[in-house]
Amino acid sequence: MNGARRIWLTGASSGIGAALAEELLASGMRLALSARRVEPLQALAERYPQQVLVLPGDLGEAEQVRTIGEQIAQQWGALDGVILNAGTCEYIDAQHFEAAMVERVLRANLLSASYCIEAALPLLRTGHNPHLVAVASSVTYLPLPRAEAYGASKAGLRYLLQALRIDLAAEGIDVTLVSPGFVDTPLTARNDFAMPMRWSAEKAAAHIARRLDKRPHEIAFPGPFIAILKLLASLPTGLQLALGKRMARTPDNSKDAS
Repeated sequence: MNGARRIWLTGASSGIGAALAEELLASGMRLALSARRVEPLQALAERYPQQVLVLPGDLGEAEQVRTIGEQIAQQWGALDGVILNAGTCEYIDAQHFEAAMVERVLRANLLSASYCIEAALPLLRTGHNPHLVAVASSVTYLPLPRAEAYGASKAGLRYLLQALRIDLAAEGIDVTLVSPGFVDTPLTARNDFAMPMRWSAEKAAAHIARRLDKRPHEIAFPGPFIAILKLLASLPTGLQLALGKRMARTPDNSKDAS
């Protein structure tokens, strides 16, 4: 067990994070698990008592993240990998644009990842074959209605990790982006629109886990869905706008959807 990889996984209480924790623990890895809700993390620790550190907290609060980093340093001394999966989603109503919503989503999806990276990099630098992974989103390929806050946060995360990939290369720290399509999670369960080619969280987690060892620049899925998004993103802006307008809600069709 002492030779097992030491991974810090955030957003581990539900959805992809919880399913990925199951995959990685079953393969023998040691996980430091973070999320706001402690009960699901403790349940995993009871099942894998020698492999799990339970480190709950609000990752949108820099001081709490620093404390988690210090706890990992005290327990393990280093990290071999970080998987930044924590995040949220809220949809904007352009008729009642709320900047506070954008701030909330940016804090949960981008600033929290930045705080975690700050805490993790010193530990990765002393780890074995260090690997930094972050879960972005396929929404960053194509602007979609009501996704302004979520898309902006994930696009920012994409750019942050892509630039870090360049700057960390000389230190031997590999960087991978994960770009899922629609996955069944507590977040997507609230969606009131069609989600084509949707995967279960377990299928998504298994897909990610199988590819982590190869350290690709990106893990994007499902393949056909990603191909369609990239094709649409290559269209002229006017055609993208026309497509988006067909998907966007008007007051009338919003009533129909409710």
